Amino acid sequence: MTQESEPMTPTDADPKGLIRESYNIEGITAAECRSIFLDWALSVPVDADPKERILFLLGHYGVAQPDHPMGQVMREGLEAPLSRGRRGGRAARVPRDV
Repeated sequence: MTQESEPMTPTDADPKGLIRESYNIEGITAAECRSIFLDWALSVPVDADPKERILFLLGHYGVAQPDHPMGQVMREGLEAPLSRGRRGGRAARVPRDV
């Protein structure tokens, strides 16, 4: 991301232009938007705040097209992930030696 004194730009928030292009695709489906969003999310740098970027992109693209499926996908991306705790793994399946 940019330095604190510099405002975020669309290129900062979406370097590959994935979100921008999704808004330009006529008839794109929610499933296609989820796939694009996942690719976008995987490209967000580890030290960046994805929620900050999502909010910026919603403000930048979502205002003009509020009913676009990518807007809904990004709003879902703002929700906190479900806390599921430990799911298991080998230690949960293999009995311990006594």
